[in-house]
Amino acid sequence: MNYYDNKKGWIEVICGPMFAGKTEELIRRIKRMDYAKKNYLVFKPKIDNRYSTTEVVSHNKKAVKAINISHGSDIKRHLKPNTQAIVIDEAQFFDESLLKYVVELANEGYRVICAGLDTDFRGEPFGVMGPLLAVATQVTKLTAICSVCGEEATRTQRIIDGQPAFYDDPVILVGANDSYEARCICCHEVRREK
Repeated sequence: MNYYDNKKGWIEVICGPMFAGKTEELIRRIKRMDYAKKNYLVFKPKIDNRYSTTEVVSHNKKAVKAINISHGSDIKRHLKPNTQAIVIDEAQFFDESLLKYVVELANEGYRVICAGLDTDFRGEPFGVMGPLLAVATQVTKLTAICSVCGEEATRTQRIIDGQPAFYDDPVILVGANDSYEARCICCHEVRREK
């Protein structure tokens, strides 16, 4: 079956904790579309300016050009007649309206690939990612290596001044090695009281 010739599209979600290789997997799928000569657009949230404002960049510095957007509704104004796939990195940073646009795009026949953190630093579903996982046709859940014990890590540990973050801290804090570690469920910590 050739998915690109379907009248209906589909939704793929790549998720997991920080340092699991989500963006690397996203870039791998983009490279496969390059080889197949498929037309796609890559989007990233404006809030994510860690490595670049014009590219999606993995922690190991692999990169592809991307369009910065603030809302899911911005995707449609960038579509071209020959676009076959839409790629969205760091989907957890978008508001709940992203779900509406992703489903609309899939119903219009596009392949939609979203990558993002499935849980926040508290270990709870991160924004729109829960609903995206629920409607996805295909889910790839990646794990990292726990920075404490070396086991499979499924959580993102936020570290502030060398200590686990407090539960009441803001959910969104854009960062990388300076603020986060991958942790297994046993080593993951959240402080409850300040």
